[in-house]
Formats: sequence, C-alpha cells, structure tokens
Amino acid sequence: MTATELGRALRRWRDRVAPQTAGLPVGGHRRTAGLRREELALLAGISADYVTRLEQGRAAGPSGQVVEALARALRLSADERAYLFQLAGLASPGPETLPAYITPSVQRLLDRLVDTPVGVTDAAHTLLVANPMYAALMGDPQGWRGFERNGAWRTFRGAPTRVRHTAEERRAFEIGMVAELRATAARYPADRQLRRLISELRAGSERFAELWDQGVVGRLEASRKTIEHPQVGLLTLDCDLLRVDGNDLRILVYSAEPGTEAAEKLELLAVVGTRSLV
Repeated sequence: MTATELGRALRRWRDRVAPQTAGLPVGGHRRTAGLRREELALLAGISADYVTRLEQGRAAGPSGQVVEALARALRLSADERAYLFQLAGLASPGPETLPAYITPSVQRLLDRLVDTPVGVTDAAHTLLVANPMYAALMGDPQGWRGFERNGAWRTFRGAPTRVRHTAEERRAFEIGMVAELRATAARYPADRQLRRLISELRAGSERFAELWDQGVVGRLEASRKTIEHPQVGLLTLDCDLLRVDGNDLRILVYSAEPGTEAAEKLELLAVVGTRSLV
C-alpha cells in the first residue's frame, strides 16, 4: 500500500463526517460538507500540517497511536479501521494491546449527550475523547500529549486539576486508580506502552510506588466530585463511571440533580464554557 492510497482514504472519510456531527461549530463558507483538515487535526490531536502531508503522500509510516486517533476522529467502522492500519503498514492492535476503539454504538451514545460532560478513557484511564461540555468543565484536553492524557499520570505527577478532594477522598481515589491500573496490567501484560507508564509512575511518584508495592486491589466507583470552575465557581456533581466491557472502555459522565444550583451552573457552563472553546 502506498502513501497516496492512504491519503485518498483519509480525504474520502474526512469528506463524509459533518462537523456538527463531531461537535464542531459550523460557520462561514465551506467548500465541503465534511471536515476540514484543521478540524480533523484538532479531533485527532495532531498537527494540521501532518494531516496535509499524509493526504498528499508526503508523509509515510504514521504511528499506531496516530492511526487510532484518526480512526476515532473519522468515526470508522471496525473494518474501515482495520483497513486504515493496513494502509499505514501496521498490524491492527491484537488482544494483547489495550483496546482504544470506540464503536459506532458508543459514539452514537456520546453524540446524544451534548448537554452533559462526557469523556471516554481506555482501561488504563487514558482519555480517548471528550465532548465540548467535558472540556468546558474540566479544562480543554486538546493540548495534552502522551501520558498527559492519562488519569493516573495526572493524579500522581501533580498535573493541574479543577477537582477539589478532601484528604479522605484523595486517598480513596489514589487507591482505586492504582488498583484499576494493576488489574489492567494483568489483562494486558504485553502492552509495552502500559508497562512504560507504570514504570515511569513508579520511578517518578513515591506515592504511586508505595501503593503499587502494597498490592492494593479494588476499583474506582461512582462518586461525587467538587469542581472549582474559573467562570461558574464551585459545583458538586455526580460522576458515574460506566464500563463498556466488550471494548474495555470507561465512560465518565458528570451530572446534577435537576433544579439544584449545580444543575443551573451546568446550564450556564453550556453557554459560557463551550463558547470559549470555539
């Protein structure tokens, strides 16, 4: 397969994804009903220049992470995703690798939750996609790269967060995060990226190393989280963790009881918060 064939496939798939379907604003004159290169780059977390070079056959050999991100952004079916990996000269991720594929059915679910902050992670809690409301609530993750997108990394390496934990909540969250990561490592012992994540966390965080060496077991459960937002202030929300067993994904959903102050602040955030992301 040649880079030119890869480029043609990317252009064809890009043309069929309407920007509003992908949660992007529609405005101004558009030469195509589909995604612009800049929009695909934004959704996939790569540079627009790289998308251009891929489509024009001037770049070859994209990494598996890039191909997976493009497949998600382009909303490819399982067969199309496998074909994209083939065009890139790569083998599709096997059962020994952490799943990162978001099925069309899960994507349709996300599309319907436009007024609710929703993020999807893999089993190691690496953020795969986040809708505009999630970005407005928790901070825009578009600029996060590599392990910056991993929840355990951000927790134990002291990344900025809008979540405000009590000491007890923080301890329970840390234990649950490490326990889930241990269970995930046991299911995917051959995943090199996962092994590297754990190795770097053990080397860079005394707290992580302590919990890991204690062999803590368990899992993260649904909880309430207090978030300090720079525009709407403090709001306490229910955070439900839904598990997609067939694909080993996690769906994080933040919500508030109707009629409460938190619900009113979420409605306000849907206006002022998402507008700042445009």
